[in-house]
Parts: sequence; structure tokens; C-alpha cells
Amino acid sequence: MTDPVSEGEVPRGSLTIVGTGIRPPFQTTHEAIRCIEQADRVLYLLDEPTPARWIRDRNPSTTSLAHLYLEHDDRSEVYDAIVAEVMGLLGEGLDVCLALYGHPGVFVSPSHEALSRAREAGYRASMLPGVSAEDCLFVDLGFDPADAGCQSYEATDFLIHERIVDPSVPLILWQISVIGDSGTTGAPNRTGLRELADRLTRTHGVGHRVTIYEASPFPFGRPLIDRVRVGDLAEADVPALSTLFVPPAASRAIDPDVVRRLGMSGPRGD
Repeated sequence: MTDPVSEGEVPRGSLTIVGTGIRPPFQTTHEAIRCIEQADRVLYLLDEPTPARWIRDRNPSTTSLAHLYLEHDDRSEVYDAIVAEVMGLLGEGLDVCLALYGHPGVFVSPSHEALSRAREAGYRASMLPGVSAEDCLFVDLGFDPADAGCQSYEATDFLIHERIVDPSVPLILWQISVIGDSGTTGAPNRTGLRELADRLTRTHGVGHRVTIYEASPFPFGRPLIDRVRVGDLAEADVPALSTLFVPPAASRAIDPDVVRRLGMSGPRGD
């Protein structure tokens, strides 16, 4: 049990949350590697066993958090347990590094909660960026968000909040395998996929082709790129970590009055 911290005193211990990228250690930044090496304790959650061995080689004082997914049936319980692990080590006065797959601040709610809790308790706490699945998607699908913009939603949020979609702008939908599902089984929720297919049918058309995408965690592996019709989405093979990319189904309108006022010679149309 640690000694109580006096008011105004900065407690011993710190938290640094780092991302390992989608392909650790090849996409892990030098800054993140240094934090892993210098921490008193490293907590990690990765997608493959090989990079886990790499982390243990960089710092033997490591603990995997993967067992929490076996001990709890609901993801919210897993996330609470991750935060509890972090806060427990901080309470011992340790410099803690929480190393997470991909980008630690993108679709990783326990990282934000741990950061907030640590700061509220007076600990020094920071988060470092990492290569995300979105970064890999831009490269693997040859998609530049500067060309026509980009709409991006978590799939369940997209459906239950009836997000307004512009069918002339590319759309990215995250976590499509677990729409409306808070469990930890990893099996795709077919009911959720049918709801998504119905929604996209109304905005893009049943025959519009979309891409089920999953970045490869291996340096020489190929990403999953499976193009299917919207109407076939509900029965498609949808891995646990896949993302849906929906290309435009309509042309972009151009306002000639704005073009004239801007003094442009005329932008390229679709």
C-alpha cells in the first residue's frame, strides 16, 4: 500500500500510452519504443503473438492484458479492468507504459479513460500517436481524403443516430462486425450487418460495390480487400477487425457562382 499523497504534491509514477502501429515493430515509432524500454512496467494489448515477444525483449517487465477478454463477457467490463490495472500500478509509484495495437487514441476508449483518471489523480500522463488502420486504408485502397472529402463513423453510431450521408463523398464505417453487440466473441453480428445493408441500400443502392477492408498486421502480408455488393453485405465474410469503405455513388455538384467569386478557372468536376 502506497503512502498518501499530500495536497499539491505530485504523486510518484507516470503513465505513457503508446501505439505500436498495425505492424509492430515495423510501424512503431522510435518515441514509443523508447517509452516501452524505459518504463518500470509495460501493459500491452496486441493482435498477434510475435510482436508480443518483441515487446518482452525490449522490456522484461511486461504484462499482457489479453486474458481480460477471456475473463469478461462484455467489452465494457474488459475496458474497466484495463483501467483498473493501470491505476493499480500507478498507485505503486511506477512509471507505466500502456502499449496498444494501432493508434492508442483511435477506437480505444480505455486509453482515454486511463489518461483522464491518471491526470485527475495528479499523475503525469500522456499519449503518443501511432499508425492507425485508417492510415493503412488510405495507402492500401489508394484513397486520398483530400480529393472528395471523407465521412467517417463508427458503424453502430452511424445507424442508431441516423447520421446524414452525402452519397457523393467517400464513407468509412468502423467496427462493422460488432454492430449493436457489446460482447467479446468476435463473431460478426448478422442482424447488425443487415441493418447496415438496408441503410446503404437507401443511400447508395443495392448494387453499389463496397469494400470490406482489414489492414495486414504482417510486414509481407497482404491486406484483406473484398469488394461486394451492398445487397450481399449481410452474408459476406466480415472479420472482427474489418472496416467498410463505401465509394461515392453520386457526382459532386459545383456551385458556379462560388467558382466565379473565387476567381477560379473552373474546378475539375466528377
